[in-house]
Amino acid sequence: MGLFDFFKKKKAEEQAAAPEVVAAEREELNAGLEKTKQGLFSKLARAVAGRSKVDDDMLDELEEILITSDVGVETTVKIIRRIEERVARDKYMNTAELQMLLRDEIALLFEENHCNDNSFGLDAKEGEPYVVMVVGVNGAGKTTTIGKLAAQLRKAGKKVYIGAADTFRAAAIDQLGVWAERAGATMIRQEMGSDPASVAFDTLKSAKANGADVVLIDTAGRLHNKIGLMNELTKIRNVMAKVIPDAPHEVMLVLDGSTGQNAFEQARQFTQATQVTSLAITKLDGTAKGGVVIGISDQFRVPVRYIGIGEGIDQLKIFDRHEFVNALFGDK
Repeated sequence: MGLFDFFKKKKAEEQAAAPEVVAAEREELNAGLEKTKQGLFSKLARAVAGRSKVDDDMLDELEEILITSDVGVETTVKIIRRIEERVARDKYMNTAELQMLLRDEIALLFEENHCNDNSFGLDAKEGEPYVVMVVGVNGAGKTTTIGKLAAQLRKAGKKVYIGAADTFRAAAIDQLGVWAERAGATMIRQEMGSDPASVAFDTLKSAKANGADVVLIDTAGRLHNKIGLMNELTKIRNVMAKVIPDAPHEVMLVLDGSTGQNAFEQARQFTQATQVTSLAITKLDGTAKGGVVIGISDQFRVPVRYIGIGEGIDQLKIFDRHEFVNALFGDK
C-alpha cells in the first residue's frame, strides 16, 4: 500500500467515525483555495456581465481567463475546444450555464488523468519499508512536505526514517533535522558535501535493519543542468535498489503552486530527469495561481497526491479531485 492509499484509507475511517470531520475538512479546503477561487470567478463574472449567450467572443475571454489563472496554454486549449463542441451541439447556451460547464470539464480532466486512481507506484515487500524519493527545487517546500508526511505517519503509528541526502546545503540538513525531531522520526545524515547516494544507502540499510515502515529520502534541489540532475538522481536510485530491489517505490515531485508557470517548467525538468510518479503541490493558500494543479496534472499525466493549504503540520492534505473542484466552484 502506497502513502496515498494509506492516507486515503485513514481519512475515510476518520470521516466515518466522526462525520463532523467532513465539514471541517471542507471548510479548511475552501479557505485554502479562496484566493484562487476569487481570482478565477471575479474575472469570469466580469466577462459574462451584460451577455446572454456563450459565443466566440465569450470563449475568447474565457480562454484568456484560464491562461491568466495559470491553467496553462495546452490545457486551456483543450478545455475551450470541448466547450466549443458542447455549444455547437446544444446550439444555444447561456452564460449562466458556463460555470457549470467549466466545472464539468475540469472534473473530467482530473478523472482522465487518474488523479484519484488508487493504484500507483510499487508496493513494498513484506518486512521491507516503503521508500519515497522526494525531488524538487530549493524553496518549493520539499523539506516541509517531508516533515509533514513524517509527522502524519508517526501519528498513525508508523515507524519513519528520513534520509538527508541534500548534502550540498548545511541549512537543508539542519532544517530537516528539526522536522524529524518534531515528527518523532529517525534521521540519517552525514557531513555536508558527502555523497548523496551514500546517505540514501545508509538510510535504507538502517531502516531495513530496524523495521521501519516508511523511508523518506530528501534530495538536492538544484537545476544547474539536466545532465547533472539526471546523473545524480539515477545514482541515488541505483544505490537504493542494492538495499531494497524495488526502491524507490515512489518518486514524489514537490512544486510550489504560487510560482505559476515556473512550476510547469520545474515539472518538465524533473519528469525528464527521472521517473516521477506523484506530485505534491504546496503553498496554494497564499496564491491565486491554484490553476496550476489543473494544468500540471493534465499536461504531465502524473497524479497530484497532496496539496499544501497552510503552514500547519496537518495542512498537507491528500488530494481528492471531487473535493478540489467543489471547493474551487464554491459547492457545499
